[in-house]
Amino acid sequence: MKHRIALLSAGTAGLMVAAALTAVSLPASAATTAGCTVNYAVQSQWPGGFTSNVTITNLGSALTNWTLKFTFPAAGQSVTQGWNATFTQSGSAVTATSMSYNGSLGTGANTQIGFNGAWSGSNPVPTSFTINGVACTGAVVTSFPSSGPTPSPSRTNTTPTPSRTPTPPPTTAAPPSGAPALHVSGNKLVTSTGAAYRLLGVNRSGGEFSCIQGFGMWDGPMDQASITAMRSWKVRAVRVPLNEECWVGTSDVPAGGTTGSAYQQAVKDYVNLLLTNGITPILEMHWNYGQYTGPSAGCSDVKATCQKPMPDAQYAPSFWTGVANAFKDNRVVFDLFNEPYPERASGSSETAGWLCWRDGGTCPGITYQVAGFQTLLNAVRATGNTNVVLLGGLAYSNDLTQWLQYKPTDPTGNLAAFAHIYNFNTCSSTSCFDSQLAPVAAQVPLTLSEIGENDCSHGFVDSLMNWADSRGVGYLGWTWNNWDCSSGPSLISDYNGTPTAYGQGLHDHLAAVSN
Repeated sequence: MKHRIALLSAGTAGLMVAAALTAVSLPASAATTAGCTVNYAVQSQWPGGFTSNVTITNLGSALTNWTLKFTFPAAGQSVTQGWNATFTQSGSAVTATSMSYNGSLGTGANTQIGFNGAWSGSNPVPTSFTINGVACTGAVVTSFPSSGPTPSPSRTNTTPTPSRTPTPPPTTAAPPSGAPALHVSGNKLVTSTGAAYRLLGVNRSGGEFSCIQGFGMWDGPMDQASITAMRSWKVRAVRVPLNEECWVGTSDVPAGGTTGSAYQQAVKDYVNLLLTNGITPILEMHWNYGQYTGPSAGCSDVKATCQKPMPDAQYAPSFWTGVANAFKDNRVVFDLFNEPYPERASGSSETAGWLCWRDGGTCPGITYQVAGFQTLLNAVRATGNTNVVLLGGLAYSNDLTQWLQYKPTDPTGNLAAFAHIYNFNTCSSTSCFDSQLAPVAAQVPLTLSEIGENDCSHGFVDSLMNWADSRGVGYLGWTWNNWDCSSGPSLISDYNGTPTAYGQGLHDHLAAVSN
């Protein structure tokens, strides 16, 4: 999607503060220990808002429940939405109470909670925390049974536990028996047993923009709880947009942005988490290096901060060599580039656009050297990688009219097509789908890897998904982020998986056709 560029102000991201927490209810018959650590990390920040993750690790005797408290240092800081805990706030004081599924913490066990917040003026990190009413001390304390004096008030939890019933976690749909290894057979993606398999799911935006803007790695939680919420929708494929310069580790990535080996490891960790949940990861190069100021330019920045008309020859081949070497696993799918539009740069020549698309080099209207898709596919296959590769068309991947004529040569036969379809695109009617998409879908596997509409409703995507179902075509909704639906097609209002009015359409449809 030619979607938003988050306008983020300079700020601190990835700030960590560690403190030891001592708290545990002491049984009367045995010695117990108490001690914990908490890591509070600002994952991303933008004007007026931020996302923080908090990791609690129990170092003492087992806990059956916990209540974390801290105070925001500045006026104007507040929690607006939380996950994996019940958050309440009074003034600047914040309380996070464990859920039914993460209250029990054995010795050495940890749990992660998080929240979106608002700020004005400044957004400093809290520096002191309590668990169950006991201040953090930095030590593990041993207590012995005693009938002696009542513990002093400083060691006693005098705050009553909230009486509300915690919200239960999302009900998990039974996942497929592991994410399947996939390959192309005719016009279908099939598993190792030959069963047809459609890519049905969502996009998970964040990895393409947060790093290059200096705000960490992701946008919102990328943990087990968030994937559990996805599985409750019967999501079985997740497209993960990536940033070329952050993966390669160029000097353009600002302080505070995750880059190089750290960025690569974060991607690997998320891919592994998806795979263990039976979900197919689709890794996609979204933003890339190269200055372009011609028609439809998203920005004038040479850095990878917006959608460019084509991949660049400077870093894109290295990006795909690195990704292909890192993921030689046929359960992982590659998407070579988000939304090409070289025909707009050339003025209006469709033929020039398709030649640039396939061959790259010096393309009309594009001032940087282009890596064509034959070059990028060659880079992937030169590593010995045989994963399925998806490739879109022109006009922001909305035009597949000459895809079959210009498609690159793939020695493995594992090349498939994708298209992006929104209600505001040129090709957005059933008649266009029949004339432009159906001929491609008849010869190679086709996935609509971004679908959506900009009216906070789902009438358009409902019709589109019905069309795709009738032709064995896959689809993925844009996007599993809790942004304001009125500013773009956001599927969820929170990371527990509560659908927006728009997201309700995909939610209900997947319930009927996925597993």
